[in-house]
Amino acid sequence: MTDTPIQTHKDGHVLEVTLARGKANAIDLATSRIMGQIFKDFRDDPDLRVAIITGAGEKFFCPGWDLKAAADGDAVDGDYGVGGFGGLQELPHLNKPVIAAINGICCGGGLELALSADIILAADHASFALPEIRSGTVADAASLKLPKRIPYHIAMEMLLTGRWLDTEEAARWGMINHVYPANDLMSEARKLAHLLASGPPLVYAAIKEVVREAEDMKFQDALNKITKSQFKTVEALYTSEDQLEGARAFSEKRDPVWKGR
Repeated sequence: MTDTPIQTHKDGHVLEVTLARGKANAIDLATSRIMGQIFKDFRDDPDLRVAIITGAGEKFFCPGWDLKAAADGDAVDGDYGVGGFGGLQELPHLNKPVIAAINGICCGGGLELALSADIILAADHASFALPEIRSGTVADAASLKLPKRIPYHIAMEMLLTGRWLDTEEAARWGMINHVYPANDLMSEARKLAHLLASGPPLVYAAIKEVVREAEDMKFQDALNKITKSQFKTVEALYTSEDQLEGARAFSEKRDPVWKGR
């Protein structure tokens, strides 16, 4: 195990977060708490606009829960930290884009971590599975998320059999956005991250809040809430300097300068 299970790097408005724990990048309670604090700080830092989550090495992105740590006393229902397992899937009010760059095996809780991102990129040798069924446990977050992200029957086959998907099939079912040669994965992730970082952060925040909150709402109720600026991020957007800047830049035929306020 490394002394620093999570490595971070800031490049302008982009934060890179790299799982670097042991040979497989498995997550124990302590690592999950570190990740939660990292993503909380990312959420609350006005200078950071986009995050990339990836794994160290070429074999594993993340296999999820560290079973060895569990055998040594880590409780499955222990304190995962402010963001829940992996720091992302339960972090409230995370209204900034997150890119997952899958550099290898992505299974179990590692796949649930990836599903917590907004965009998933993968190296061409990556693979995906939910093998919890084989150890008599439930892939809880994946059981909630995956049938909403890909065709129901494919999601249920993964959950009920634990079978693996390669990147071609994962892309075909819409589970991942793009596949790249392994050597190009991070450069492509950074390119996308900087493209997003150049965009309007208040609009991104509104999109993420609306998508998240509207999931459990009727269409017309959600639409009414948007048009009446009853989402905090929508209200902030429509009373912001950036909203005026966007209109001015369009009329002046120039690129807007987004300030996030």
